[in-house]
Amino acid sequence: MAEASPTSSLIPNLVPADVMAEEAFTDASAVELYPEEEAVLENALDERRREFATVRLCARRALSRLGIEPGPLVPGVQRAPLWPAGVVGSMTHCEGYRAAAVGRVPSVASVGIDAEPHMPLPDGVLGVIAREEERRAIASLSVSRPAIAWDRLLFSAKESVFKAWFPLTGQWLDFTDCAITLQPDEFTFTAALRVPGPVVRGRRINTFPGRWSSFGALGRGHIGTAVTIQ
Repeated sequence: MAEASPTSSLIPNLVPADVMAEEAFTDASAVELYPEEEAVLENALDERRREFATVRLCARRALSRLGIEPGPLVPGVQRAPLWPAGVVGSMTHCEGYRAAAVGRVPSVASVGIDAEPHMPLPDGVLGVIAREEERRAIASLSVSRPAIAWDRLLFSAKESVFKAWFPLTGQWLDFTDCAITLQPDEFTFTAALRVPGPVVRGRRINTFPGRWSSFGALGRGHIGTAVTIQ
């Protein structure tokens, strides 16, 4: 039975060695932001400011492990972070969790991470994000392995796929433009694209590999997913 993996860490366990990841389970008491970042937060609520600052602290710590000097990290198109030249990365935040992951080009072409509360999706959401075959798989897993919020995991996997996809294509990817196959016992998943995939180093990639993990019982803790394109 696929229970939560025995760890007190989430995203850092889901990325390869050449991707640096940092996480936080509580917001930092004080994070000095760059003027460009402060401009993004104009009129922001305190909660938004705290999550914005803490996830950027995670990103700066991860970048420092790559030997990259800190600098402003502001949202760009589709709110994807604008990373330093030669760097790819991804950020995620949800209640009680923030994380960032970065890698150097060309060893890493793209990375996408996502964390979610370990609880079922709100009513009606699964029907919007899932293909018919995915809904059947989630229904079966929810009966046979009820310790995991499989619908939320599917949502998270699709979020990670999009975050890895967008920097490579600059195009929107609908939830139903990829089909996720979960491998519960291996803590992995595969995303088969239903639209032409990006070309990376001269080859078209139509399948994205992913990893997932969780901790905390259903209704507590978090679920995390990561996609790394190398």
